[in-house]
Amino acid sequence: MVDRLANSEANSKRIAVVESCFGAAGQPLAIPGRVLIGEGVLTKLCRKKPKARQFFLFNDILVYGNIVIQKKKYNKQHIIPLESVTIDTVPDEGDLRNGWLIKTPTKSFAVYAATATEKSEWMNHIGKCVGDLLQKSGKSPTGEHAAVWVPDSEASVCMRCKKVKFTPVSRRHHCRKCGFVVCGPCSEKKYLLPSQSSKPVRVCEHCYEQLTSVNLQARSDSITRPGSKFHSNNLSDDDDDDDSSD
Repeated sequence: MVDRLANSEANSKRIAVVESCFGAAGQPLAIPGRVLIGEGVLTKLCRKKPKARQFFLFNDILVYGNIVIQKKKYNKQHIIPLESVTIDTVPDEGDLRNGWLIKTPTKSFAVYAATATEKSEWMNHIGKCVGDLLQKSGKSPTGEHAAVWVPDSEASVCMRCKKVKFTPVSRRHHCRKCGFVVCGPCSEKKYLLPSQSSKPVRVCEHCYEQLTSVNLQARSDSITRPGSKFHSNNLSDDDDDDDSSD
């Protein structure tokens, strides 16, 4: 079915509509062989609170953005290559029902559908697209993925030291390795996580010790295995990205 739709006029028009909704700020989406499989509104669990986002599933990428005017205008376009995606179901909890995790090496997050049927359809279609891509490329499924951030609302105190209470002065931060909500003193270190950033990012003390321990072992092994690479963990003076809600 996908192959049949790839070069159809109807598919081209549908993709053109999506491009026009994102406007000049969005990336071009029409390429040979790309098919728009489906679309819909999902609730994305963001750092501050759950937010409605418009999602578009293509046979090779997943695209989502903020809803400005429903079915007419979207912004802040995000494009996720499906080859790097793995999905896992999320148990229902309170008002958050029919959810699953979208995990990639760069970013991972939870989304929720309006109904169980809609959740099943989304997960089945994403899974099939990922499977087809991996089969064609001969690649193996992605083993590493970024941590899913714990929402701010789920942590009134630091999840590491269990002592510091968060206030307007004592801000929340997120460890990029484990996703925990931590205080400033527990996350003073930065470490290079190449799959997430080209620069060192904030990590908690616990993860920093684990990461440096692993790399120290790798450095020791490299003495007998020439050619091994060791990434430095130099601190970056760049501002933290903790204010990002997406």
